[in-house]
Amino acid sequence: MKQLDTKFMHPAEQLTVIIGRIYRSGMTTTSGGNLSIRDENGDIWITPSAVDKGSLTPRDIMCVKKDGTIIGPHKPSSELPFHKAIYEMKPEMTAVIHAHPPALVSFSITGQVPDTNIIPQARRVCGRVGFAPYDVPGSAELGVKIAEEFRKNPSYKAVIMENHGVVLCGTDMMDAYQRFETLEFCARTIINAKTLGEPTYLTDQQIGAFEKTFPTDFPHFMDVTYPSDERAIRSEIVKMVRRSCDQGLMISTYGTVSVRWRGNDFLITPPDVPRWDIEPEHIVQVKDGMVEAGKVPSRSVALHQKIYQMNPHINSIILTQSPNLMAFSTSGVKFDVRTIPESWIFLQDVPTLPFGMQYEESGKVAELFAKVPAVLVANDSVIVTGDKLLQTFDKLEVAEFSAKSLIMAAPIGKLKPINDKQIEDLRVAFHVK
Repeated sequence: MKQLDTKFMHPAEQLTVIIGRIYRSGMTTTSGGNLSIRDENGDIWITPSAVDKGSLTPRDIMCVKKDGTIIGPHKPSSELPFHKAIYEMKPEMTAVIHAHPPALVSFSITGQVPDTNIIPQARRVCGRVGFAPYDVPGSAELGVKIAEEFRKNPSYKAVIMENHGVVLCGTDMMDAYQRFETLEFCARTIINAKTLGEPTYLTDQQIGAFEKTFPTDFPHFMDVTYPSDERAIRSEIVKMVRRSCDQGLMISTYGTVSVRWRGNDFLITPPDVPRWDIEPEHIVQVKDGMVEAGKVPSRSVALHQKIYQMNPHINSIILTQSPNLMAFSTSGVKFDVRTIPESWIFLQDVPTLPFGMQYEESGKVAELFAKVPAVLVANDSVIVTGDKLLQTFDKLEVAEFSAKSLIMAAPIGKLKPINDKQIEDLRVAFHVK
């Protein structure tokens, strides 16, 4: 996967990378969706009309010059009018994404907007979301309605389009893409939670207080060394983060992986690098409780440190949001892993902790991992621990598959769990403590 560094990539290349990522993630179809970038000259680079979104190359991208001249081998997207309207309404924005991802379309066709207070980073990344009334696709009238919705609330950077899809803008293409991906995840989480019960949302006060709990004054050390075993861990973490993204277990705005190195020293992912694009040099070394100079570790670094200090048997941690587990995290419905033998053997019984506890009482949370390999945190995340990183990832996959099966079973009938006698048999047969 190519890293998206907008400082050095041509607009046509950026658009090709991002539309390919959107298509492969199942968030648009061969014919659906369009992206654009407005460059410093005022020219708009935009995906073409009626060209396969799964195989676009930079040569397919169209350029609409500031004077209206069109350059390129195809027709520009038919939705060019509303792209222009957004840039005129919000001159600080330089990127626009429009697509028809399934969960956001569900909100679009029911006349609703997703409440981004379902998880903290959805509110931070997406903010409040507008709703534009229907008009003919590609029409100037549709552009006027979308621009008017953005005008009504200057804080809007995302608008649901009635019976159509969603449009989002950003200060650059990565900013727009992260908003797009996070908002679709937010919508899926709400829908999955509603399948189980009723979502629980965070208040603005809860989110504000939560954001203030993160440490910012990490002690740093200068004499950083990168021996071969340390570099091997960096590569392992990068591979697992990208695999998690490929498997839909992480999105670009959320997900932390750490691996114990020597003693209680460990390596951990940073907070502000898009997970799709992480590289070994981004990984942060934590040594003797201090952080590698010049870098910022994950916001959850203190929790990871506590877990390693209190649990010598744990050598890797994944903290993430996966769509089906987050349905249990945000609905308050018990995640019952007594579904099939593998689920219970891998996970045992998974508790759900109150929102914010993982930062406010990290010592108490770390203690839990002496007895269980995974916990859910309400409206926040799932935390999975294990020995080897691949083993921890396997547990995460098993947990997410189990959660998906439970959600899919909900419309069919009530769960018939494995009973206590059968659990005890599994405990003996597989030497589960």
